[in-house]
Amino acid sequence: MNTNISPTKGNLLALKKSLSLAETGYDLMDRKRNILVREMMRLIDKANKLRGEIDETYETAYLALQLANITLGVCDTIAQSVPVEDGISITIRSVMGVELPTVALNTEDAAGICYDFGSSNASFDEAYISFYKVKLMLVDLAEIENSVFRLAVAIRKTQSRANALKNIIIPNMTGNIASITEALEEKEREEFSRLKVIKRNKEREASF
Repeated sequence: MNTNISPTKGNLLALKKSLSLAETGYDLMDRKRNILVREMMRLIDKANKLRGEIDETYETAYLALQLANITLGVCDTIAQSVPVEDGISITIRSVMGVELPTVALNTEDAAGICYDFGSSNASFDEAYISFYKVKLMLVDLAEIENSVFRLAVAIRKTQSRANALKNIIIPNMTGNIASITEALEEKEREEFSRLKVIKRNKEREASF
């Protein structure tokens, strides 16, 4: 509570207006926090499911690659024909003012087969396609995990601001309003008493 605020009607009106804005701000922040939390939990569930799919696909890929190495020999030469991935693009979307990334991979040419089929077999093809699927899923996972991190930071900031409004700013304003109201009421009572005294004095003077 700020004891330096003058107990005037103008200050009282200004404080009431500020209190209304602070309460509206708290409601909006609380609503924003709830929306961000729901979005973060949705993404966490999606990430957990995606990690399970990645583990399963990795297992399939490595088993196929192991079989390919057994049947074809070490596949280093074929692997060197696979180009470095440079088709990733990142755009930004906004959720309640929080910027979240959208990561996309250029999926032209489907599985991106870029080696001689004559030098491979079905096991190597399965390994290649499985690793390609993992790459697509890792792109999605990177987007989700980055979004979860950004949402967590935004939630923490929003919660901190909401707590400051609820526990500090709004109670201080409420206390100041109560103090000014009490002071103004006391001033009005004193003024009323003073006017009564003046009126009685005038009545006495008029009776003489």
